[in-house]
Amino acid sequence: IPLPDGMMMMAPTKIMPVLTSPLLGWSAKIRMALDCFRRPHGPKPERSVAEFVQEHFGPEAVDYLAEPLLAGVYGGDARALSADSVLARFVELEAKYGSLTRGALAVRRQAPPGEVPLFGSMRHGLSQLVDALAEKLAARMRVVHGEAEALARSPEGWRIRVCGEWMPTTHVILALPAYAAAALLAPLDAELARLLETVDYSSSMTVSLVWRPGRLSRRLEGFGFLVPGKERRTVRAGTWVHNKFPHRAPEGYSVIRCFLGGAGGEDVLEQSDETILTTVLGELRLMTGIAENPDCHRIVRWRRSMAQYTLGHGHRMRKIEERIAALPGILLAGNAYSGIGIPDCIRTGRLAAEKVLRTILPRQ
Repeated sequence: IPLPDGMMMMAPTKIMPVLTSPLLGWSAKIRMALDCFRRPHGPKPERSVAEFVQEHFGPEAVDYLAEPLLAGVYGGDARALSADSVLARFVELEAKYGSLTRGALAVRRQAPPGEVPLFGSMRHGLSQLVDALAEKLAARMRVVHGEAEALARSPEGWRIRVCGEWMPTTHVILALPAYAAAALLAPLDAELARLLETVDYSSSMTVSLVWRPGRLSRRLEGFGFLVPGKERRTVRAGTWVHNKFPHRAPEGYSVIRCFLGGAGGEDVLEQSDETILTTVLGELRLMTGIAENPDCHRIVRWRRSMAQYTLGHGHRMRKIEERIAALPGILLAGNAYSGIGIPDCIRTGRLAAEKVLRTILPRQ
């Protein structure tokens, strides 16, 4: 079923596409209409994503909009994720407008003119970004490939042991999963390490399937699909890679990337590749009608890769910021703290680098 046109996550900005869509029943559509009349009610206690969405649009919107959308992005459970941390923009719209629908319409009206691409990436994969940075900085940077084994104080400020070698430094930016940062920081601040360990992670898996030109008997419309939890077996979502990022597939080839695992579905990572491939092809046949076996495939497991902003995440982050401030020269960056997307990772990395520069430049 196509997602109704004009949806801003789970908030509608166009009336007719929602009214005519078979995705939601009339009770949900009436709730969406009534949301337009909500008024601001001041600060509210922290709610889960499911509670937040249900309050505005009812339980059906949770099951068929919020849950599959967030399962695709976070690999998480809408009933465990914090609305304040995951849907911060919508919480702000609620505080200002009361109605999420009126808030979403206001955001749309304020958007700059011109069509902005919905999706973007590097033409030759994200390693292109890392390679370009490394090349640009090669004359002023030493790249050491190895595991950071320990972190300790030194006369310069800090020192890191990598592959048995101690390297002195004035600053350390830990651009790591929270649990990996916790392991390095435990000897310095046990409470900080404990707080970092409480950032939950889910594991996921991608199954990429490739068909040569002319092999698929049907045309794939749009960018892919999401599977609501109430109807889900194993596959959570799928992307038509050749539609979403045409440069990622040779001319005429069809590439589908399916997503598995996530909160509540991580047992699949322990299955054999043969079992997983059979399961994915069977579910694709049921959901999309694709019956042709792919010409090649690739399965990748991503263990503890997706940070979960569960209830209490905002409080946890404030405590982490207080503890890290007591360790001058050590900074945190990555997707465990204030946003899980690549733009968020870039933003946290820039903020950390700017803090380092502010302390270094006055000395020069």
